[in-house]
Amino acid sequence: MNKLIKMMNLLAIGGETVEIEYQYRFGLPRTIVWKYIKNENLLKNSLQGCKSFIETSTGVYKGEIDIHLGPLHDLFNFDVQLDEEKAPVTLRLKIKGHGSLGELNGNAILLFKDYQSGTQILCKAKGEVSGALGLTGKRLLDSGATKGLENFFSNLEKEMKRTLYELKKRNR
Repeated sequence: MNKLIKMMNLLAIGGETVEIEYQYRFGLPRTIVWKYIKNENLLKNSLQGCKSFIETSTGVYKGEIDIHLGPLHDLFNFDVQLDEEKAPVTLRLKIKGHGSLGELNGNAILLFKDYQSGTQILCKAKGEVSGALGLTGKRLLDSGATKGLENFFSNLEKEMKRTLYELKKRNR
C-alpha cells in the first residue's frame, strides 16, 4: 500500500515542457519517404524498444515501447494520431503516452523538403511530461528525446531502403 501511495504522489508531481527541433536528411526522394513514413511495419521496426505498434484506424496508431531514460526504465503505452497532412509537405501529429512513471502529451510537425537528391525532414515537437519522468530534468529529457529521434529516423531510413531492395529483388 505504501508503494502505491508513493507512486501516486510521484505521478501527481513533476512536470516539464520539452521542445525539440530536429533535422534529418534521407538519401531517398521525398515521394518515397512520404509513401513509407506512415507504414505501421516500418514504424514498428524503427522505434527502438517497440513491443507493439498497430494502426487502429486510418491515421491512428497504438503501441507499447520500452523506454530507458537515464536510470529510469518503463513500459510506455502510446497513441499517435495524424492530425493533418498535406502531401508530400507536412504531417502534424498528436501524441499521448503513459506508463507507471509518468505521462506525455504533445504534438509534432514534420516538414518535408527536397534536398539535393534526397529529402530533408524538419521535426518540431513540443510536449508536457509529468510524473517521475518529468522530474528527470529538462537536460536529460531533451537529450533523450533528441537521441530517440536520431535513432528513429536513421532506423526508418534503413527500413525504407531494405523494403525497396526487397521489392526490387522480387521484381527481377
